[in-house]
Amino acid sequence: MSFLILIRHGQSVWNLEKKFTGWVDVDLTEKGKFEAEKAGLLIKKKNIKIDFYYSSLQLRANNTLKIIQKILNDKKNFARAWQLNERHYGAFTGLNKIEMGKKIGEDKLHEFRRSWDIKPEPLKRESPYHPINIKTYNNISKEIIPDTESLKDTYERVMKYFHDEIKEKLKNNNVLITAHGNSIRALCKSLFNLDNKQISKLEIPTGNPLFIEINEKSKISKCEYLDKERAKSLLVY
Repeated sequence: MSFLILIRHGQSVWNLEKKFTGWVDVDLTEKGKFEAEKAGLLIKKKNIKIDFYYSSLQLRANNTLKIIQKILNDKKNFARAWQLNERHYGAFTGLNKIEMGKKIGEDKLHEFRRSWDIKPEPLKRESPYHPINIKTYNNISKEIIPDTESLKDTYERVMKYFHDEIKEKLKNNNVLITAHGNSIRALCKSLFNLDNKQISKLEIPTGNPLFIEINEKSKISKCEYLDKERAKSLLVY
């Protein structure tokens, strides 16, 4: 038996401001730090050893993980992978979600946010919000940095990394991943065998550990959010 723990970062500055964040590298709010601390305490109660830690390249996910590791008193290095980054929201990046809903209509906005394969218009490469102009991504080839993404695009990069780097480790090890709403939705789509309509309904709360028990046959035997007060439906569990 092994355990996989998935955690969306705590509330970020742009979460609070209701902006499309995507690959823009913003930090946690004080509430986000508190959510990360609470996540660490809930994981600590499980009294298990974490063998491998993973995070995206993004500050809000990295700092969530650092806070959790401090609570767990675990100084183990963690892998940082751009493939676990949030979905790139293209030309929506930096825009206010409420204002966009008023401008294009809530139904159209929901379609862009939750559909499987529809993506916003590309973000212009001269924009300061484009990843090629953000220091965090200086070591990534500009040729592979996207201008916009659908959830399908996000799913493909997340799952390739998961299969290449993480899946085999889960046979005998406990793994913790801090990432983002859409990268975790991508993982859940595969892990829970959700169809394209189901994934559009899946909500991932910030800073709430999704604790997944995996049996000897590499099948999920149990799954739960550790913070019951802020748990969201997993649709199939």
